[in-house]
Formats: sequence, C-alpha cells, structure tokens
Amino acid sequence: MSSSPLPSSSSLSALPAELWQLGAAQTAALVASRRISATETTQAALARLQAVNPALNAVVDHRPDEALRRAADIDAALARGEAVGPLAGVPVTLKVNVDQAGFATTNGVRLQKDLVAEHNSPVVDSLLAAGAVVIGRTNTPAFSYRWFTSNQLHGATRNPRNSALTPGGSSGGAAAAVAAGIGAIGHGTDIAGSIRYPAYACGVHGLRPSFGRVAAWNASSPERTIGGQLTAVSGPIARHVHDLRLALAAMARPDARDPWSVAVPLVGPAVPRRAALCVRPDGLATTAPVEAALRDAAARLRDAGWLVDEVEALPPLKAAADDQTLLWVGDGYEAQLRTAEREGDPAALVVLRGQAEVAARMDSAALSAILVRRATLTRQWQRFLHERYPLVLLPVSAELPFPVDLDLQGPEGYARVWAAQMTQIALPFMGLPGLTMSTGMADGEHGPAPVGVQLVAARFREDLCLEAAEAIEARGVPPSPVTPRG
Repeated sequence: MSSSPLPSSSSLSALPAELWQLGAAQTAALVASRRISATETTQAALARLQAVNPALNAVVDHRPDEALRRAADIDAALARGEAVGPLAGVPVTLKVNVDQAGFATTNGVRLQKDLVAEHNSPVVDSLLAAGAVVIGRTNTPAFSYRWFTSNQLHGATRNPRNSALTPGGSSGGAAAAVAAGIGAIGHGTDIAGSIRYPAYACGVHGLRPSFGRVAAWNASSPERTIGGQLTAVSGPIARHVHDLRLALAAMARPDARDPWSVAVPLVGPAVPRRAALCVRPDGLATTAPVEAALRDAAARLRDAGWLVDEVEALPPLKAAADDQTLLWVGDGYEAQLRTAEREGDPAALVVLRGQAEVAARMDSAALSAILVRRATLTRQWQRFLHERYPLVLLPVSAELPFPVDLDLQGPEGYARVWAAQMTQIALPFMGLPGLTMSTGMADGEHGPAPVGVQLVAARFREDLCLEAAEAIEARGVPPSPVTPRG
C-alpha cells in the first residue's frame, strides 16, 4: 500500500492546517526557503496535538508558548539571513526520560515528578542546534522498562492505528505521536528495543544508532551502571526514512559530556549490495505474518538490485540476548527493585520480579564474564557483517504487535513477550545499529496490525540500513499520519 498523499508545496499556502502532515525534510526545506514560516509549522503541529492527543495520551507535557517563541526566533534569524540548521522549524518531541532544561525528567515515575533538569542533554542540544522546535514531551512506561507504555504518573498511551494493541515501549509515546502527526520526528531511547518496537507497533520507522554515535547524558540523574552506559542509545522515530537520515545527522554531534561519544563519518566505504535474510534466527518462533513481511521486504530489495540470500544461521543472537538481559536488569538489580517498590508501579514490579532468577546470577565474576563474551560476540558479528553480508534482514519481533498489557497476563504472557523480542534485546549487546522499517498492515487476532522488518549493519554503518530501508519504502508503506482509531 502506498503512502497517503501530502499537499504539494504549491498548495501549502491554501492549506495551512495540513502542515502537520509534512515530513521533516519537506518542512525544513520550505521553512529555510521562507515559503512557510516556522511559526506556521509549529502552530499546525500544536493544533494537531490538541486535536488528537486526548485520544492517545502520547504527549504528557508541553508548553505551547515556549514552542511558539522558539519558532519566532527561527523566523527572525531567517529574516536576518542567518543559517538556522537542517531541521529549521521542524516540530519534534522529546521522551520524558531525557533532560530538557526547565522540565521534569520523570521517566514515567512519580518519584521523579519534581526532578527538573537544569541543563539539556547533549542530544537535546543537538536537535536545537539543528533548528528543531520542541512541541512536547512523550510518555514512557515507569523506568522505561517495558514494551508497553503506561505508568501511574502520566497514564497509558494508546496505539493510534488500533487501540487494542500496545503502542510499544519504552518510546511508545514518541511513536504514537509521530504516527498521528504530532511532530515529524520523535526522540526515543533504546536499550532492548525501545525505539525499534514502538516504531513497529505504530507502523512508522525507527533507528537505533550504533553505540557512541549519538551523545546523550542526563545531568539530573546519577551515573548509570555499566550495562546502561554500554548499551543504551538515543535515536529518531519518523514517518519517512529520509527523515530518519536527516534526524540522525542532526543528532550525531559529538559532545564531551558523553564519555562514549565518538566522531565517525555518517557514510562509510562502498560495499556490495548483499543481504542475508534470516527468518528464524536461533530458532525464533516467527509467526506467519512476520515471515511474510520478511519475504516481501527481501523481494523489494531484490527488485532494487540487492542480492539477498536466505540463511539458516547467523552469529549468536540468543546468547547475546541472554547476556544483555542480565547486564540490563541484573546489574544493580536490588537497587532497581527497591526503587520500583517505593514507586509502587505494578507493571514495573512485574518486569523486575519476572527476572529475579536471572538477576540472582549476577555477581562480580558474572559481570566480568559478560563483558568478555561481549567482545567475542561483537567480533563474530563484525566479521560476519564486514566479510560476508553487509546487511542482515531480521524480524523485529516474532509476533505482530502485542495486545495491550500482554506481559501482565500471568507467567505465560510474560514469557511469550520476552521470547518474541529476542532480536531486539540482542543487538544492543554488540553495539550494532538496527532500523525498524514498517512495510504494511496485517490481519491480526485483535484487528489490523502494523508489520515490518529489522535491518542490521556493522557498527557505524547506519547508512547501509537507511539505503536498504529507502529501497523498501519506495515499494509501499502504511498510510501515515493517521487519525486515532479504536
């Protein structure tokens, strides 16, 4: 299915209320050329927020007056002939787990409702330096733990394509907002799929950059444990692949405040256009609609001139997912559990208590062994991606997007969720980039459900993921943005 038509640039002056439909690249080009103003794009985005956010609860904090002042400053700079950046006037949202000066970094937690940031995170400064206009802050599950988005502070976020389905998590608010036309780019974070899964669930696209590519740090909070430091990243969610490319370029600005930040070119050397398709990596129980989407994406890549081979085996993913889970949850587990108990969020406690046996294995020897295995598995994946296939085509999840709160429906539901997300959990362990590409809609048990695929490349080769995603996108994606439906 092709994308829904957008108003042509020549008709924009006659349709100012439809500016919220435009992508980031379209908006920035029109603002920079002064065919429309940043104020107009911001007004349109705020009007769309007001119209659809009550049905979604995607944006949980916003200050329209501040956004409009920011837009007016951009317009004034343009009038003076000054450069304003590649995201000039583009409306964006920020996740509530990232520091934005003057706003509470709640992370969906009542305990942090008054944790007001004094300084921006580097990723926020990067977006502002590129000319973006922040129109709101988006919801996340408590502590950003789940692939579902609800908490006791801000409430639950709903999926704009089908309210019976999760909008994903933890960047569920960001993906729901983008899918519904509240901003052209959503900031997300990803430690185990938190950018990629919400994009999948809401039928848009999301990019988890390589570890070190995008500088981020919250001065409002204590230093993270080593697991979070080595595997959590910030990245963009958008309706168009080109907008992911534009957002990545803006976000990928090295910053000395992030000790893991590195300066690496956004485009690497030319490689053969060769990809490996793996439908059931490490025995993943991939369902029929997901398999169909993978084979469709492979066919689209072949049509675009890629050689795509189906392979039965890849370097280990299940082992990486197991170690990532232990590193993510087990490192500092007791402190996490105590804090979650103080918060009293039932869903966060289900997540942590469900991993109690895993966390019990963590000690200094286990941590050392995990970091040793991280080097081994990263080497195996890097060699595979450099020496055999520059691109890998994988399931995002073994299943279509889950029904709301499946992980809270007893041990069976909890186990089903974690098993289906194996590929998402695994990739951060090696620091690899992963791009969720939405490809269409499927008939699910709970009504229409978005479906898509995951593209993986070597570290700092997001350009290969983006190139392949653009080829897939050119052959059809779900109509977007959408108006929320039940």
